[in-house]
Amino acid sequence: MGEKVAALGFDLADRQRHREKLRRCLDGLARLLEEKRFDRPRNLMGLEIELNLAGPDGMPSMVNAEVLKRIASRDFQTELGRFNLEVNIVPHRLSGRVLDQLAEELRTGLSYADRRAMEVGSGIVMIGILPTLTDRDLVHANLSAADRYFLLNDQVVAARGEEFTIDIAGVERLTCTARSIAPEAACTSVQLHLQVTPGRFAAVWNAAQAVAAVQIAVGANSPFLFGRELWRESRPPLFVQSTDTRPPELRAQGVRPRTWFGERWISSAYELFEENLRFFPPLLPISGDEDPLRVLDEGGVPALAELTLHNGTVYRWNRPVYGIADGVPHLRVENRVLPAGPTVPDVIANAAFYYGLIRTLAEEPRPVWSRMPFGVAADNFDTACRDGIDAVLRWPRAGRTGVLARVPAVRLVLEELLPMASAGLDAWGVEPADRDFYLGVVEERCLRRVNGASWQTATYHRALEHGLDRERALAVTTRRYRELMHTGDPVHTWPTDAPAL
Repeated sequence: MGEKVAALGFDLADRQRHREKLRRCLDGLARLLEEKRFDRPRNLMGLEIELNLAGPDGMPSMVNAEVLKRIASRDFQTELGRFNLEVNIVPHRLSGRVLDQLAEELRTGLSYADRRAMEVGSGIVMIGILPTLTDRDLVHANLSAADRYFLLNDQVVAARGEEFTIDIAGVERLTCTARSIAPEAACTSVQLHLQVTPGRFAAVWNAAQAVAAVQIAVGANSPFLFGRELWRESRPPLFVQSTDTRPPELRAQGVRPRTWFGERWISSAYELFEENLRFFPPLLPISGDEDPLRVLDEGGVPALAELTLHNGTVYRWNRPVYGIADGVPHLRVENRVLPAGPTVPDVIANAAFYYGLIRTLAEEPRPVWSRMPFGVAADNFDTACRDGIDAVLRWPRAGRTGVLARVPAVRLVLEELLPMASAGLDAWGVEPADRDFYLGVVEERCLRRVNGASWQTATYHRALEHGLDRERALAVTTRRYRELMHTGDPVHTWPTDAPAL
């Protein structure tokens, strides 16, 4: 169907028919919720990581098709750019030695993929934004060779009607334009999935929104773009601007961007799906033959394919997901906040912190979102993206309803949130040895004030001090990063001596 639409395009009737189909899908979702058809609690989590390909010189390699042929595993897939891959880890139950199991599976998969990439002169780099990318790399010709990427690009460009403007003011300022959505490919992330029951969905999503800033503060790993030092986590502003279908006039009217933090706490999963339909026109009006309401009338489970497709083109940092496994529907919260990398232990530590923390926060009798305006959570997110490990956030004071205090993110994590995460992992049934090791990685980052972004910028500036120009300093930083990434030692242990030139 996608190939046919790519060839023929969409007409007015397609869009009207698709909008009607989306409403029927939403009604179907409402019925599924009302009839309590969703899967029972199974404590299932999943993990996806987007990756970069770079050559021995640290420069991006546009060879994902060749690498995927050699990997020959469905665990690895294309991503938007020809220098991108994605690895998917099968769902696991959050209990026992799950964290070590995830780490071992990830190490094995990435090591295998790296060996296959080396056969074509490339290698895996797990990083939020590859420092050596230039605007010449992020062009339409370097989109992955799949119809869905070209179709999505065509629809986003048509909706916008003009070039995309990238304008990010951080340590330095970057301003440039793009004629396609290719700059989005610079953003490589970790996606953490958690299957939840409808009754728990709102609490988990609200908790995830509340702690998104803290995740960024301790996990920032994207300080460079197109040769400029920007925000400590530059992915969010880049993603917002490179997918923005709004010309300036619509922005001035307050029309929402397709990549957004949100604007309110919720009380049900349905609200997010309904908002996505109400606020965002479909980009890909592809309609199938399934009538979701008829399927329900006949006792079946509808795929809600159109709703799922539309949901995938609204880029919330915590996204609602509808899925079916073994014929039973389920809901997931997909956390899309974190950048990729720096190492496997760092990725698993970030996951442990997230899963433990939201378990505790979602079960609090006076949850944090009842004590903090949603706008504060959104402001915290931007602050953490700008300042990373040095961010100062606003957070509710213990025992003081409605009183917010400004607190350094590292102190908040060390004194309040790490104990919560530890208690949450205990509640999941995670082994204490795993809990202590991986939360210990987060603790050491906070004690030393080191994460991927701070290491990258420190290494880059040392290279400049040794007389390298900007381009060579970024290449040296990238090569050194890749070398240390493959040691598997967490980023807070990485040496800070001058890189080899």
